[in-house]
Amino acid sequence: MRHAAFLQRGRLTACVLVVLASAALAGGCGGGEQATPDPARDAALIDAAAAGDLSEVERLLAADADPAAVDARGRTALIAASYTAHVDVARLLVDAGADVNAKDETEQSAYLIATSEIGAADGARLLRLTLEHGADVRSLDSYRGTGLIRAAHRGYATIVQQLIDAGVELDHVNRLGWTALLEAIILGDGGPAHTDVVRRLLAAGADPQLPDGGGTTPLEHAEQRGQRAIVTLLRQAGA
Repeated sequence: MRHAAFLQRGRLTACVLVVLASAALAGGCGGGEQATPDPARDAALIDAAAAGDLSEVERLLAADADPAAVDARGRTALIAASYTAHVDVARLLVDAGADVNAKDETEQSAYLIATSEIGAADGARLLRLTLEHGADVRSLDSYRGTGLIRAAHRGYATIVQQLIDAGVELDHVNRLGWTALLEAIILGDGGPAHTDVVRRLLAAGADPQLPDGGGTTPLEHAEQRGQRAIVTLLRQAGA
């Protein structure tokens, strides 16, 4: 009797192991059911994100739309929301696992878009979101420029300061041969916004003497453009 009971328990244990193994194979390593890919649903998510339709984005994410899916231009839903400055939608997507460093076919990511494409106020909000979720401040655009160079070009002093505080490289040179300081002078108008950018860059330790690819210094560029306030700042910094 005892031998029969032992054999019965052994058979039951084997059955349990078989059931568990089958469940694991059916559900994947995580043991949960995998969502079935649905290109139409994923495309709808990107469209809803671009339109800023928060409720539709919530619905599609709940229906297992993939935040990593891309469209024909390489845009994720997060990139689409970023281009149209829908920061609330971007936050929802990031919370769902969207990658703030993923780039589209033009080498733009949500992080890089924040630095120059959607204005200073919305850009600062989106930049804060991306930095909080692992934005790579070493990321470069199609000109091999940093987010700092892009923000300096626009005269976005608040964003420049955010990037300085995040530890972005101050004297990185893009493929045009320009640093952020040179970009603020060459492509700026010498007004209060770009002057403020130059002030912040110099205060953070940007090199006031580093020339462009042709050997022209920031001071020479500023003098050629009649940017008197910037000329003063550069001379005070030892240019």
